[in-house]
Parts: sequence; C-alpha cells; structure tokens
Amino acid sequence: MNITLWIATGLLAALALFGGITKAFVPRAKLAASPGGEWTADASDGFVKGLGVLQIAATVGLILPAVLDIAPVMVPVTAVCWVLLMVGAMITHGRLGQYKFVALNAVYLGVAGFIAWGRFVLEPFAS
Repeated sequence: MNITLWIATGLLAALALFGGITKAFVPRAKLAASPGGEWTADASDGFVKGLGVLQIAATVGLILPAVLDIAPVMVPVTAVCWVLLMVGAMITHGRLGQYKFVALNAVYLGVAGFIAWGRFVLEPFAS
C-alpha cells in the first residue's frame, strides 16, 4: 500500500506543480482563452496567481515532509487541503456548465482523499 500511496502522491504533486506553474506564470488573458480557463475571465490577476502559488505549495507539502522526515503528518493534511480546493473548483466549473472539468476535478479529489485516508489511517508515516 505504501508504494501505491507514493505513486498517487507523486502523480498528484506533478499535477499540482503543472497547474500551479500555469496559473502563476501564464497571463490570465491567455488562460481565459483556453478550454476550462473561462473562470479566470472574472477573477483578478492576483487571485489566479495566488491559486498558482497555492498549488505549488501543495506540491511541496505532498512530497517534502515525508522525504525529509520533517512533520510528515503534513502530507495527509495537504491532501485534505487539496480536497477542499477541488470542491471549490468543482463548484466553479459546475456554475459555468463545464461538467467535464467537474468530473476531472472529482477524480483529483478522489486521489487526494485516498492519499489523506491512506496516510492518516492505512499507512501513516512512522515518526
């Protein structure tokens, strides 16, 4: 189970890093023109970039605490935060009628929930 949790964590961290870099460094107007990025048209630059930074921080929170063995409990805590972020993303995309993105965010939510459950209950990191 530990290996499965590490694979899921690595995939989610890669996704968070890609999404974070995109939101933090791609101009908002270009994001708004891309599929699924329509929500950025009504958001401020600071909000979009802030979400990008949050996603980059999630990447760090999913990997480094366990690798460095410094507060490894932060891995499942970060996964719970990702679940909350995905709930917000699902609501946003649902309001815009983008149900494919709602489903995609539900998959990400499921992976994050699996990581949280796995690291809190099934295979917690030894302290």
